[in-house]
Amino acid sequence: MSDGRDGTDSGAIGIIGLGRMGSAMAARLSGQGTRVSGWTRSGIDPRRAGRLGIAAVADIPSLVAGSDIVILSLLDDAAVAAVLDALCRCDLSGRLVVETSTVAPDTLRGRTDAIRGAGGAAIDAPVSGGPDLIASGRAGLYIGGDDGDVARFMPVARLLADRIHHVGGLGAGAAAKIVNNMMLAGFWQTLKESLEVGKRLGLDLATMIEILCDSPAANAALRRRAPVVLGESDAVGFSVTGVIKDIALFVETAEAAGVAAPAIAAALDSFAAHRDAGHGDEDLATMVREAYRSA
Repeated sequence: MSDGRDGTDSGAIGIIGLGRMGSAMAARLSGQGTRVSGWTRSGIDPRRAGRLGIAAVADIPSLVAGSDIVILSLLDDAAVAAVLDALCRCDLSGRLVVETSTVAPDTLRGRTDAIRGAGGAAIDAPVSGGPDLIASGRAGLYIGGDDGDVARFMPVARLLADRIHHVGGLGAGAAAKIVNNMMLAGFWQTLKESLEVGKRLGLDLATMIEILCDSPAANAALRRRAPVVLGESDAVGFSVTGVIKDIALFVETAEAAGVAAPAIAAALDSFAAHRDAGHGDEDLATMVREAYRSA
């Protein structure tokens, strides 16, 4: 079993969770010549596995047996906790577990002893960016864990991301992802309010987006999603339902830390109202677009 410690070979990769992000990681890694297997609770048929370039396995123990590194890409804390508990019932000898979902820091950190007891090691490496950035190897990764475990993952990380930050010990990656995405959630709420005011003051949407994309207030997320805000694209990078799940985690985390977060609470309310209006499966930027249209 190759451990990748020479920095050139990561060995076989197993991915648990083949939603939008997990599928993008699977396709990216297999397309770069990595041996990848995948498992998802809902199952994966051979044709889809073939399109992704991966081997489908029947269950978690089978995936672990054929993998050097096991990557989790799951919806929420409950799903991650259930899979981690299942992994700890396997023989993890020599395996590295990599948790890439957006979850609370303690979800993985609280299972450290159990993972080590099963013979394995773990890091958290949540992803910044959507499936399109994973597909091009331009995502971001915030990594928490011991230096040696992080070094072992680096050959894989470099295939997925060009912004890689080792930010501290286990759980620090999840914490950094929360901080980053709280900023983004606040940005979309502020953009919504700004465009509503601009409309009332007689500015058209295209003019405001052009100004903002070329201003100090611009960021990569706005530039990528400007066509969605303008109604020129229906592409879904990250759904409204998904962002609501994440923002709820941010609010809970802020409350637990004793920090008031009114901007994040307002963002949660805006996205929840947009979902309730029937837009849950659409891209998060449609919240801003529809608010502007209704202003």
